[in-house]
Amino acid sequence: MSSSPETRRTLRMAVLGLALVTQIAQPAAVAPPSSYPGIGRPATAKELAAWDIDVRPDFKGLPPGSGSVAQGQDIWEAKCASCHGIFGESNQVFNPLVGGTTAEDVKTGHAARLMDPAFPARTTLMKLPTVSTLWDYIHRAMPWNAPKSLKVDEVYAVSAFLLNLGGVVPDDFVLSDRTMAEAQSRLPNRNGMTTAHALWPGRSLPGIATQPDVRAPACMHDCATEAKVSSLLPDHARNAHGNLADQTRAVGPQHGVGTGAPAAADRADTPPAVSLLQGHGCVACHAIDSKLIGPAFVDVAARHGSRSDALVYLSEKIRTGGSGSWGAIPMPPQNLSDADARAIAQWLADGARK
Repeated sequence: MSSSPETRRTLRMAVLGLALVTQIAQPAAVAPPSSYPGIGRPATAKELAAWDIDVRPDFKGLPPGSGSVAQGQDIWEAKCASCHGIFGESNQVFNPLVGGTTAEDVKTGHAARLMDPAFPARTTLMKLPTVSTLWDYIHRAMPWNAPKSLKVDEVYAVSAFLLNLGGVVPDDFVLSDRTMAEAQSRLPNRNGMTTAHALWPGRSLPGIATQPDVRAPACMHDCATEAKVSSLLPDHARNAHGNLADQTRAVGPQHGVGTGAPAAADRADTPPAVSLLQGHGCVACHAIDSKLIGPAFVDVAARHGSRSDALVYLSEKIRTGGSGSWGAIPMPPQNLSDADARAIAQWLADGARK
């Protein structure tokens, strides 16, 4: 069957176009398939390494490093004792870390007092089955106001100091990736963890079912729907009848919502220091005009705002923390810049206005 020159020319162009598209697309074939084309990119090896910091009980993932008991004591007193006590006894806010274990527990690997109903306290060293758990948690979560700020050697040192407080390792012990197994062999509750289940490590055990319990009866079947009544006041209607909060008596359960300006304007009126308080996590323990875990900011302003050295004093207290001025609950040192500390101190000295 013959074809016209126009048809043959069209076919040649189609073949050339297909070859060009195939050649251009070929390098992209090595990239992993994506369920969301055009969104994101594969993580680099360096990015994965930054997230891959967990340490397993078999010590896989443990980075090289070391720290002595003596070094750990210095770090502990500077960065940990304000919340957990000089000797790991903590306070009424945080659970005690040390106590409840004996030299016999170190020999047997079972914390006997866990089964003693006359000893209701449960400290960390009583429950801890692996040193890697202690190291890993300190590494990723401590200190609570600046997680992941401890260097690897500092984590080793703090872990060594805690183990020394519990009588697990001697005063001259140096904890490292090479001596972790030695410390593990003396942990008071090292034999308290059972693997007689289908969870980690998941190996077959004689007489133990290895199928995880994933076939439980459905608990979300035919559930009654909770009725919720809510309303939203759009920005264009907020000032239709003035500020309702100013028109409501300051007694009784209904105080009225502030409707005098659009929400964007409300946010624009927020003092910069309040934004700093939110950004540095201060509002987790303090409110402006009511006591939470710590005192209200207005109370701090009332007590110290009139001092001649208020700016210097408050800046230093914000950065170093302390306890005793407002009760037994301590405030740990805060990791923020001098400029931010002075801005918050100035706001307090000016009366802590909203």
